[in-house]
Amino acid sequence: MRTRCFFNDTTILPRLLSKEYAKNRSLLIDMNEAMQTVDAGNMNLYKGDTIYMTTADSSGMMVSFIQSNYQGLGSGLVPTGLGFCFQDRGQLFSMFNGSANVYAPGKRPFHTIIPAFVTKGGIPYMSFGVMGGAMQPQGQVQILLNMIDYKMDVQAAGDSARWYHFNDDEPTGEKMVSGGTLGVESGITLEVQNNLKARGHHIGPAHGEYGGYQAIMWDNENKAYHGASEMRKDGQAGGW
Repeated sequence: MRTRCFFNDTTILPRLLSKEYAKNRSLLIDMNEAMQTVDAGNMNLYKGDTIYMTTADSSGMMVSFIQSNYQGLGSGLVPTGLGFCFQDRGQLFSMFNGSANVYAPGKRPFHTIIPAFVTKGGIPYMSFGVMGGAMQPQGQVQILLNMIDYKMDVQAAGDSARWYHFNDDEPTGEKMVSGGTLGVESGITLEVQNNLKARGHHIGPAHGEYGGYQAIMWDNENKAYHGASEMRKDGQAGGW
């Protein structure tokens, strides 16, 4: 029996986006003590080879797109005459019986190809991504928090210092047993880092693993696009 793609179930996305689900998840967080284990399916990847791009035209069409080979040259297979490599995300299957991600006929492996798109009042607002394996969902949340809670513009939201949690549960079966590791950029003060350590977080180095951000935001009031590009690596925002 062929399994269906996760988001083909039209009941799942509304539940994930509901305030009730968000409230229930937030109750798991203790602001005074770091969690040593996390019980529910936060399946993340890390260390990948990915690009993100977004484009928009004068008609209001916006596209959010990610391409990833995953590791190195992907599968090493190149379609004749086309000049690009197939990805090798199939290696992200779990080999543990009983896992939802176990290798089986007709199944697709879990992966972090998650180009982001935001609407506001039912109108397209921002097409963006923070590519980089397990950094993608973490980076996307940080971008949105910077814009919504801290009122940053679309470029400043990407320039702001980031954090990155790793050594988590993995889709291939590995489990987080000691709280994982929290990498922080140098823009996060020592005072904040010491406060996090006091709560039980393990602060460690995560050099160059803070994602690659690109974005186009639609300013509905002024009827104009705003572009942003990652300062940590190659990329650009251009208009013509």
